[in-house]
Amino acid sequence: MASVRILIVDDEDELVSALVERLNLRGFQAEGVTTGAEALTRLAETPFDVVLLDVKMPELGGLEVIKKIKEERPNLEVILLTGHSSAQDAEKGKMLGAFDYLMKPVKIDDLIRILLLAGARTEEGKSRES
Repeated sequence: MASVRILIVDDEDELVSALVERLNLRGFQAEGVTTGAEALTRLAETPFDVVLLDVKMPELGGLEVIKKIKEERPNLEVILLTGHSSAQDAEKGKMLGAFDYLMKPVKIDDLIRILLLAGARTEEGKSRES
């Protein structure tokens, strides 16, 4: 698989910057935004393979964003990320089509493994669409 294109969405600017830098150094094509609205705009402009999406954000939260993503691009894999564990949010995220649900802080090696799996599943979905 070619380099996985990842959109990182989190209201913590420093986290977004750090993840973008660390993932790009490991061969991914990562970009980041800090609001749900920005994420939807970027997704309309650019094809991504995976979205790493914070659940708790002001205004347009992660669960609202994943719902909109899955309506537009059902085969795009979304990994939910949260610093506030909630079984209810995890269950709702899975029902909305989340690939996985991760707790902050996440180990970079674990994140990379999951991103690669999610990217492969997105590629499979693209193949089925063709």
